[in-house]
Amino acid sequence: MLEQIIQHSAIASQQSLGLVEIPLELIVGTYYAGRQPAFTHGFLPLMSEKTEFAEKWSALCDAHLSSGIRDPITAYEFMNKFYVVEGHKRVSVLRHFGAVSVYGTVTRILPVPDNTEESRIYTKFLHFYALTGINYLWFSRESGFDELLALVHPSDTEAVWDAQERRDFRAFYTTFRREFEDRSAGKLTLTVGDAMLIYCNIYDYSVSKNKTAATLRTELASLWDEICNRDMDTSIHLVLKPTDRRPLFPVLSSSHLRIAFIHAGTAQTSSWVYAHELGRHDLESAFGGQVETICLDGADTDAAAQKALTAAVCDMSDLIFTTSPRLLQPSVQTALANPKITVLNCSLNTAHPSIRTYYARMYEGKFLMGAIAGSLTTDDRIGYIADYPIYGITANINAFALGAKLVNPRAQVYLEWSKTIHSDYRSRLSNAGISYIADQDMISADTSLPHYVGLYHAHDNNLSNLALSLCRWGQLYERIVRSYLNGSWNSDRIGTHAINYWWGMDSGVIDLICSRSLPEGTLRLIDLLKQSIRAGAFHPFSGQIRTQSGKVMDYQSRAITPQELITMDWLADNVVGGLPAFDQLLPEAQALIRTQGICKP
Repeated sequence: MLEQIIQHSAIASQQSLGLVEIPLELIVGTYYAGRQPAFTHGFLPLMSEKTEFAEKWSALCDAHLSSGIRDPITAYEFMNKFYVVEGHKRVSVLRHFGAVSVYGTVTRILPVPDNTEESRIYTKFLHFYALTGINYLWFSRESGFDELLALVHPSDTEAVWDAQERRDFRAFYTTFRREFEDRSAGKLTLTVGDAMLIYCNIYDYSVSKNKTAATLRTELASLWDEICNRDMDTSIHLVLKPTDRRPLFPVLSSSHLRIAFIHAGTAQTSSWVYAHELGRHDLESAFGGQVETICLDGADTDAAAQKALTAAVCDMSDLIFTTSPRLLQPSVQTALANPKITVLNCSLNTAHPSIRTYYARMYEGKFLMGAIAGSLTTDDRIGYIADYPIYGITANINAFALGAKLVNPRAQVYLEWSKTIHSDYRSRLSNAGISYIADQDMISADTSLPHYVGLYHAHDNNLSNLALSLCRWGQLYERIVRSYLNGSWNSDRIGTHAINYWWGMDSGVIDLICSRSLPEGTLRLIDLLKQSIRAGAFHPFSGQIRTQSGKVMDYQSRAITPQELITMDWLADNVVGGLPAFDQLLPEAQALIRTQGICKP
């Protein structure tokens, strides 16, 4: 009874919605107490068969069967649940005959927002409803509505849906819901909307909205482990060190392994791809003729990525490494369609049990570079250039700032972003007179370009490279492939957890190269810190760390967790600058942020 519910709620206002199609499953009660004794919770009649109520109910049944119930009901909506004012028997009869919805004149009662999760979700729903007019969809997370808007309208999430878009979505949702509920049989806690988001983040909505029920049924079956994994809220299993132990009963593997590497760019145009190509060649050298690799590059669009992955499958590849988070979605699609092929994607914090992911703990090298910069700066100012605000990047920035602060308490790190619109980041640092700068980590194949890599000193139109945090991808690929061949790979699996390899200095994946021109004392300090990090005796994020907002992060009484490092969304107090807003980013960065961003749009 809504009259009773709102007595205990702070009400902000009421809003007339006019004539609305109300999903019958969302009609949960009545407004007035007088109707409570007449119906069950499911709106079935409770009154005796010999009452006037029963006669009217039966007559309404006959009318529905002969001509249909057409008169709208009157109802209130509160927190996207509906309470009947007038038309209880119409709702009851329609429920009895399995109808989906009824039209009603609706007044919305708006509660005063608070900081509860339920209130935050409802606030997101109100914005979603204003754009779409859809009330039959619900998510268990407040980000769900924004994610759906981005899937349907990636170029303009604030666009109002037209009638055709609403019809298309209703048809897709109805088919998806039927297939999902048939398969789940009420055993999952996820809403239909939650499951639909998982599906649409793997299979594009723009294509899927026209698929048949049979196709949706097949694809749902293939990704059911993904849905169940999310339903159980199974955490990602982070493998922080290579598994050195051999299994008791080794798996007999083939003597020859075919491995495909798929890149979003090319080695000539991307230093990131060039670094992974060096790793691929190191992998081949480590195994001699036992491992054969192919390189498929330029997969910078969905169509090109799918073409490259299809080519890798047709080439009878045993393993496929996709070296960019941009290739995550097609990687999962390929793994689901080809369960006998092992697919690994270079990304972090990815909860897909159908693939494995890998990355490097780059913040360890950044911390050491920060310590070098802090010891060398003469005016306490250091520049730092980042690219994408994705998982792991904030830890890199903060680690650098903490390293600088360790040796120079007055050190300030001036943060710039290279993937923002109209970004003239190097000029801004130069005009500010900042000469010690930490730039990109990867060296380029084009030796004619200036070496804006690692930590350098810009002075008198010259660059002096001082240190480079090096990611040895070949080490990572070799250890993964070796574990695959000897069977220890299987010991990393824990139930349906998604597996992410996140290796650092203790695995030989991260290292630091220093210029011989650095002072002897600085080199000794860096070597000591490096050995301590490698041995696990020291962690860059230890002690009490103050953020830009003044909050103290206490990692003295407890150790920081890997998940906190990956999803870190704050900056240390000696960082000058902030995280860029979504609309400030270049299109290529926006696409990446939607799946890997610290803060989703």
